[in-house]
Amino acid sequence: MTGFSDSAQAMSLVAFSAVATITLLLCVMTGPDRDDLDEFYTGYSSLSAMRNGLAIAGDYISAATVLGTGGVIALYGYDGIVLALSTVLSLMLLMFLLAEPLRNAGRFTMGDALARRMPGRAVRIAACLVTLAALMPLMLVQLAGTGQLLAFILGFSGDSLKTGFIIGLGILMISYAAIGGMKGTALIQILKIVMLLGSGAVVAVLVMNRFDWNPAALFDTAARQSEVGPDYLRSGLEFAGGPYPRIDMITSQLAVVIGGACLPHVTMRMYTASSARQVRRSMSWAVSSVAVFVLVITVVGVGATAMIGRTVIAEADPQGNTAYLLGSRAVFGPEVSTGETFLFTTVTTALFLTLLASVAGMILACANSLAHDVFAARARSMPAHREILLARLSALAVGVPTIFLATLIQHRSLQPLVILSFCVGASALAPALVYSLFWRRYTRTGLLCTLIGGTLTVLLLMPGTNLVSGSPVSAFPEADFNWLPFTTTGLVSIPAGFLFGWLGTVISGRRKAEEQRRQYEAVEGWILAGAVRRG
Repeated sequence: MTGFSDSAQAMSLVAFSAVATITLLLCVMTGPDRDDLDEFYTGYSSLSAMRNGLAIAGDYISAATVLGTGGVIALYGYDGIVLALSTVLSLMLLMFLLAEPLRNAGRFTMGDALARRMPGRAVRIAACLVTLAALMPLMLVQLAGTGQLLAFILGFSGDSLKTGFIIGLGILMISYAAIGGMKGTALIQILKIVMLLGSGAVVAVLVMNRFDWNPAALFDTAARQSEVGPDYLRSGLEFAGGPYPRIDMITSQLAVVIGGACLPHVTMRMYTASSARQVRRSMSWAVSSVAVFVLVITVVGVGATAMIGRTVIAEADPQGNTAYLLGSRAVFGPEVSTGETFLFTTVTTALFLTLLASVAGMILACANSLAHDVFAARARSMPAHREILLARLSALAVGVPTIFLATLIQHRSLQPLVILSFCVGASALAPALVYSLFWRRYTRTGLLCTLIGGTLTVLLLMPGTNLVSGSPVSAFPEADFNWLPFTTTGLVSIPAGFLFGWLGTVISGRRKAEEQRRQYEAVEGWILAGAVRRG
């Protein structure tokens, strides 16, 4: 029993249909109306700092973040709050370390930023492959969770209906990316973050009002209702079943902080800023928005446990993915007025829009990389209209396999895929960006070793973690090939990514390193200070 009334379900269905129609219409209206690469890839950098910042926050806060982090907070208390704070820290890392150099070095894609010093097809192809490896798992999580979430909200239970939701929404998300381009998807991200923060803030206010604006009373009640007592408010509950819970927790937070800052669908928003000053102001808006979101989701997640209990949340979903919805519903009490039904519908619609916008942004990042870094790089001078056509076809080429795979894995635990994305970001993209932007002697061989070595290390280690097998909540609970005593690969793969880059540079030889140092010094002012921006 979800406790959602027939009127709430009917209103949600109408709202979902309206949002899907309106957002698709907005994409058509704001999408590029001529064959211009800058318009398709960056929207002519025409967004104001506030709107660009909200779009960055919208790309950064995915449905996996809303539902997954909310669930961890509800089920594990302190550990979930630390995870939520890690997302803010990750965006701050991007803001202070990488945002400006990325904007100065890149043009449209991650491949542009990495090839700024070391041009060549091999670098661009490697960047595209790592972009796909980092974002495909996250897209699968969003799409596979779509069917279950909508079935939960609307009261359906049939597998065929869930599969139908996945296919229908997947087609809609491909349309967003192909038709709207950067500007169209940015508009959807802005709408999403405003609705998500607005509806969530109202629910958080109602939760606090329920506990007389006393945070201590909220947390004490949640600890009692959690059935684990004071452990709910202490670190280590989420990882208590492992042999090294503290180390496991630290490496998980590292993967989120480092990996989240480097995921390509977030970093591509740096290229839409028109100046270094605007990228700083955009990131300020993004960090502020995410910080407010973290406060909201903490109150709602802890409130869900305090109001309905940890057992009810775990029974609805072992991963706690429905905790945000259950907490939003529980705050109204047993009798729900028309106004409260409308507010709950706003919450569910915001989540629906979050699902749409998140995958659309990721599909766009993958499609742009395929078109610009792989296909356009083959031709010396490809016409703009042809490259834009390739980008749109690439959105289809990325989206269709994603939809197919999502229908196959929808009944599995999806947490390993979330961790996989963040670990690839932390182990391959983060070392590559840090070395490329700041290390003068870094060579092409070092860059390729970082991208390929870091990604392969994650892919080889991930099947051995306890999220994939060996526990009742793993992706394959019936099997046990777990040999790595951690939930993430970060403890090994993050240092390995940096080590591969260093070794690749060393084996390139002193002569090559000196040549790269001279090339870097020629563009150092452009990258670090924005003295000149490449056209």
